[in-house]
Amino acid sequence: MKIGEFAARSGISARLLRYYEEQQLLLPRRGENGYRQYSADMLRSAAQIRALLDAGMPTTIIRDILPCLSATEDIYLQKLSPETRLRLEQERDRISARIVCLARNRDAIDAYLSSVPLT
Repeated sequence: MKIGEFAARSGISARLLRYYEEQQLLLPRRGENGYRQYSADMLRSAAQIRALLDAGMPTTIIRDILPCLSATEDIYLQKLSPETRLRLEQERDRISARIVCLARNRDAIDAYLSSVPLT
């Protein structure tokens, strides 16, 4: 299917699909006319890429782990290089630190709201 149909079926804009290709995350084949040709199988990959990006995962890590994802979106770490595993661990730690910061901010807002009378 061409990019317009794929965008409609995946819910991902054609602009983002081109970005995915630029980042080597999703590689449609090209027809003789140069048009991108997406297979139905790529819908699942596109959804995985979108979910990982929405989670804040950098494209460089996504590119490394995409081949390791199973149908259930589990990551098989035994297939990852030691460098990729380290980068994933660092990304996890960055996300954990962000969660702590967000929880602190939420708690500060809650404390402020509970101390300010309603008008």
